[in-house]
Amino acid sequence: MKFLLLLCGVLGIQQACEAAPDEPPNIVLVMADDQGWGDMGYNGHPHLKTPNFDALAREGIRFDEFHAAAPVCSPTRGSVMTGRTPNRYGCFSWGHPLRPQEITIAEALKTAGYATGHFGKWHLGSVQKESPVSPGSSGFDEWVSSPNFFDLDPVLSVQGKAEQFQGESSDITVEAALKFIRGCAGKKQRFLAVVWFGSPHDPHQALESDRAPYSGLPEKQQNFYGEISAMDRAFGRLRAELKQLDLRDNTLLWFCSDNGALPKVGSSGGRRGGKGQIYEGGLAVPALLEWPEVFHEPRVIKAPCVTSDIYPTLLALVGVSMEKQPPLDGIDIMPLLTGQEQKRTSPIGFWDSGKKGISTPSKVWMDELLTAQKKGAEPADPARVLPDAAVIGEPVSLTEFPGHSAWLDWPWKLHRIENKKTHEVTWELYNLLRDPDESTVLLAEQPERVPQMQKSLEDWLESVARSLNGEDYPSEKAATKNP
Repeated sequence: MKFLLLLCGVLGIQQACEAAPDEPPNIVLVMADDQGWGDMGYNGHPHLKTPNFDALAREGIRFDEFHAAAPVCSPTRGSVMTGRTPNRYGCFSWGHPLRPQEITIAEALKTAGYATGHFGKWHLGSVQKESPVSPGSSGFDEWVSSPNFFDLDPVLSVQGKAEQFQGESSDITVEAALKFIRGCAGKKQRFLAVVWFGSPHDPHQALESDRAPYSGLPEKQQNFYGEISAMDRAFGRLRAELKQLDLRDNTLLWFCSDNGALPKVGSSGGRRGGKGQIYEGGLAVPALLEWPEVFHEPRVIKAPCVTSDIYPTLLALVGVSMEKQPPLDGIDIMPLLTGQEQKRTSPIGFWDSGKKGISTPSKVWMDELLTAQKKGAEPADPARVLPDAAVIGEPVSLTEFPGHSAWLDWPWKLHRIENKKTHEVTWELYNLLRDPDESTVLLAEQPERVPQMQKSLEDWLESVARSLNGEDYPSEKAATKNP
């Protein structure tokens, strides 16, 4: 009854309250790896066949302006875990870990009685058992995980034990998740399942059967599209088995990608740029959602949303409030989902500081872990275990913010590009509604708007820098090593 009243308050409409479930939903969060906004059949791709994603786009909630919190993988994944922009906790680029001080969505939902599982690509730290930044140390009860992307016949970490798997990577990921889900269903246990595919990240290695529909295209495209088709098939199987287990109606299933389109082979849907860039081509991603017991009719969300919204939306929905919660960047978007609101209530900030990624050779590391464990050993290489992930580095400036940042206050998007050496700042302003490919700078045409947006962006950047300096963890003392 408590949850029913909470949900009625969230939905704010009597009809929805009458149809609302009595219990909180199961939650399944699915993420692709390097799938651009245009890499979907339902978004008009000329070659791709994605019938299962297309079906959900027709039947559920489709986001047309969904964004990754960062233009590369690890930071965006961290935003899903925390509801925070990734520079706040030092996850600057690919391969950078979460800080153990962060509160994760798995930890939060466990306080509401959820069983938690992670399956597939982790890339927020080590997948060795004793690591402070493994899925297990981040709140997951069960995990079958890889430190980075993975392809055919991968070695994965099962709660820290390396195991050899056979088959296509997306099929393997979904089967591991379904094993967890079946167990929860048998015990009538609410669950959070985080299902993060390793596809379609390169090197693209599709099965011959998945390449076949694209046989007339160049081999590179065959493999790339084939990986997306395999992921689509696995996603369809996940959705079908949720229905078979009588779980689908009261399961909130949320899909998105971790960054924008790959250069050359991927599709941004006509947006400027691609993976690694703060322009829309690097941030706009496909996203879908369903919760059949609550959302009975298809809906298209045209307001901008971001991966950082997932954490606050789900916590508000379940009624969880975490003690000592650090500042959030995402917002509860349930009013947008229900149609109570048509516009986003808070702008979205992005900041690529230009720091380099950290090499995470997943196949090499996992093969070596398997070999070592067979001999009764456990590799202790600090680069693989990441024992210093919790360390707060030397304070960064609160007035200089090198790299490329942006402030999205729909439909306006302001870019701030600061030279790392000279700290000279260049500004760009675009109207995304009229100019989605960010080609026409409108600074001179908006003399009143620009100063307001500049101040808002720089205030936000200062807030992010303060978090990076450890101010969100009052008991922490600054150290001399970077996370």
